[in-house]
Order: sequence, then C-alpha cells, then structure tokens
Amino acid sequence: MSSTNTTTKRGGDTIQDTYELAQQIAGIRADLQSLTSTVGRIANKQRGRAQDKVMETANQVEDAIRQNPLSAVLIALGLGFLFGFFTRR
Repeated sequence: MSSTNTTTKRGGDTIQDTYELAQQIAGIRADLQSLTSTVGRIANKQRGRAQDKVMETANQVEDAIRQNPLSAVLIALGLGFLFGFFTRR
C-alpha cells in the first residue's frame, strides 16, 4: 500500500510540474510577443529616420548639381571612367 501512495504522490508531482512548466511557457510566450512588438516599433522608427536622411541627402546632392553643373558632369565622367577601368577584364 505504501507503494501506491508513493506512485500517487509522484503522479501528483508530475501533474504539478507539468502545470508549472505550462505556466512558464505561457509567460515566455507573452514576453516574446511583447519583445517582438517593441523591436518592430523601434525598427519602424529607425526606418523612418533613415528614409528622412536619404531624402535630405538626395536633396543636398540635387542642389549641389544645380549650383555646379560642370563639376557634377566632370565628377560623373571621372567616376564612370574609374568604374570602367576597374571592371574591365
């Protein structure tokens, strides 16, 4: 009879352990969802900042080309020459 009590106790412990493990998994799942949401918001903010910076730089380049068109053409020509020189087989 004492072996039955030991088996029942072990079975109860197993059920309790399973319940506690399920609770921990649920907590981890909630933490992961929260973390995913936070990372997504941060990524969207950074993407917006990067887009703003790219637009600002593009506008500055456009203004520089309008102010110095000859220099812009000569720089483009030189870069094209260098690119062609280095990529030639």
